Amino acid sequence: MRVLIADDSIVSRHLLDATLRKWGYEVVVACDGIEAWNVLQLPDAPKLVILDWVMPGLTGLELCRRIREHAKEKDAYTYILLLTSKSLKEDLIEGMESGADDYVTKPFDQHELKTRLRAGTRIIDLQQQLVTAREELREQATRDFLTRIWNRSSILDILQRELVRGSREHRPVGVILADLDHFKSVNDTYGHFAGDAVLLEFTHRVQGSMRQYDSIGRYGGEEFLIVLPGCDEEATAAQGERMRAALAAEPMSINDDHRVITCSFGATCSRPGLDIDSEALIRVADDALYAAKRQGRNCVVFQPAVSEPENVIS
Repeated sequence: MRVLIADDSIVSRHLLDATLRKWGYEVVVACDGIEAWNVLQLPDAPKLVILDWVMPGLTGLELCRRIREHAKEKDAYTYILLLTSKSLKEDLIEGMESGADDYVTKPFDQHELKTRLRAGTRIIDLQQQLVTAREELREQATRDFLTRIWNRSSILDILQRELVRGSREHRPVGVILADLDHFKSVNDTYGHFAGDAVLLEFTHRVQGSMRQYDSIGRYGGEEFLIVLPGCDEEATAAQGERMRAALAAEPMSINDDHRVITCSFGATCSRPGLDIDSEALIRVADDALYAAKRQGRNCVVFQPAVSEPENVIS
């Protein structure tokens, strides 16, 4: 683990550096508080920090306060060990209230320092485990368990945000509902595991034809909602056609069989000045999807959206 040493005393720095390297730590050295703060702003800043109490530029206490004030921005915990010659209870309380986790008095005892660093390492490891667990829970809450694309609630949230942004920036937002054709027959003929494989391959092919800032989510069993920021009527229809072609271009391998899987696409878009919410926009896309099914499937139908009528109170 990497450790930052910040101490203006060259003797103390060299002693700490040699001791920590002997214990297997990777050491980063700073000669004053300003240099230490600059190191801590780097993306790969050490999570274990030993700060001298009295330093030019920024004192150890000032650094503690800065580190804690910026902790939320970095979303990572920094374990701070104060190195001090002060021994009065009032001074030590002030140091801990400034944000230090622990302290070691000068001249430091090697066994004491080693114990303090081990405690800090455990805390950093536990914090990383908590962050990892939180991210896994967030992934489970926002992603479809099979395809790992956005789930229904997440893609609806994305659509709402893009509509608000589009209204603010006077930009259109394209919306597409896609439904795999005859998907029930795939499950009935080849089994549900094969159906899952088809869903995975569908998302892979469609995502390959999307822009980086487009979004796709699983809206239902074999139905998908696609959000296209900045796409007007022509661009939305063209993007739907690219997705359709990407899926139908090559057959899929299903249980040693090869079968062309197609999809029907219903498309619409919001535009500047159009008074329509996300639910109404999805209804328009759904109507276009049914029209695509009636036209023989494996096609894209675009249906313009119109402003919702105002409620009239008589």
